[in-house]
Amino acid sequence: MTDSARLHTSEEFPAMLRRIDALGELVESNANAAEELGRLTDDTARALLDAGIVRAGLPESLGGHEFSPRQLIETHERLSYHDASAGWTMMALQMITSTTAAYLGAVAAAELFPDVAGGKHALLAGHGTRPGRAVPVDGGFLVSGSWQFASGMSLATHIHSAIQVEGTGELRVLAMPKSQVELVDNWDVTGLRATNSIDYHCAEVFVPATHTYAAATKETANGGAIYRVGLVNMASTVHTAWALGVGRRLLDELKLVAAAKSGTRNAAVDTAQFHAEYASAEAKLRAARAWAMDVWRDNEETLAAGELLSTEQDTMIRLVLNHTTWTVRDIGQTAHRWAGTAAIRRGPIDRFLRDLATGTQHITSGPVVLQNCGKWLTGAQPRAHWEFLDLVP
Repeated sequence: MTDSARLHTSEEFPAMLRRIDALGELVESNANAAEELGRLTDDTARALLDAGIVRAGLPESLGGHEFSPRQLIETHERLSYHDASAGWTMMALQMITSTTAAYLGAVAAAELFPDVAGGKHALLAGHGTRPGRAVPVDGGFLVSGSWQFASGMSLATHIHSAIQVEGTGELRVLAMPKSQVELVDNWDVTGLRATNSIDYHCAEVFVPATHTYAAATKETANGGAIYRVGLVNMASTVHTAWALGVGRRLLDELKLVAAAKSGTRNAAVDTAQFHAEYASAEAKLRAARAWAMDVWRDNEETLAAGELLSTEQDTMIRLVLNHTTWTVRDIGQTAHRWAGTAAIRRGPIDRFLRDLATGTQHITSGPVVLQNCGKWLTGAQPRAHWEFLDLVP
């Protein structure tokens, strides 16, 4: 089996989890300051980058660790447990940077990823929906457009954006220096405030064809089988991880509140109703995690066999993300209901609840995707396949 067909499992994975946990206190202590800044603090950002979280998703052939899907899930779940905004920021940078490295050819890879093992590589942030306009010219495209929600932009060196080629309608994704776009400082939100998910735009900027790839591609220029799941499925993997980490933290925080309040006068946490609801929330989270890991175990077996994922498997990836996200949202409601004033005063529960409320609004967990999953599962479109978030006949 060729290197591009094999599924790589990294021996670096256990050490990565230990490094994340070792940084947990730093990440958590800076969380409030990061909210005020609208981005991760410099020391948090540097520590997480030095820990190799972005490198975890980069192709081994370029010097990355190339974690398997389940390894990536556990990595981002662990970081998101310590801080939801830090987890969101790093999952976005990792996913976008690693897919760029996997799908761009030799010319762009040599420029953007000259020494991954030595820490010399681009960091990419940007947005993959609502494509900009790309006018074909000699050697590339003149690109114009406006894009939103570029999580982690403060740390990025380069931009990742969807474009639609004028004349053919083809959707492609580009990589271009951040200096070539105008940033819009407009991330004024309730949750995920430290992710710096700002807007940006440009007009008639030349982008070489070598620095673009077909948006729907599942063919890798660099790296192994994990990248053959495609861009959207890679995003779904890390978003699932984020939700799992947030859910676990909220339940653990609620447990701490219960321990502190138990035995006090009229403590709601001493009621049978609280104990039953906590147990139910615990079961829901564990079930969601078990199903997510089961779905990705099945996907990994398919990838390891050198095959592409089926429409059924693509559907399960999207469905498990939706299910996990909204299960954790319900867990958040349980935490809010029983934590009392701890849920409204500045602190971990308040911050995680606000971050969760914002994270649930991501397009990948939206109602249209769920409806499309239902169309496949009910047999309404038996010959369909997925193109991004749409089920196409």
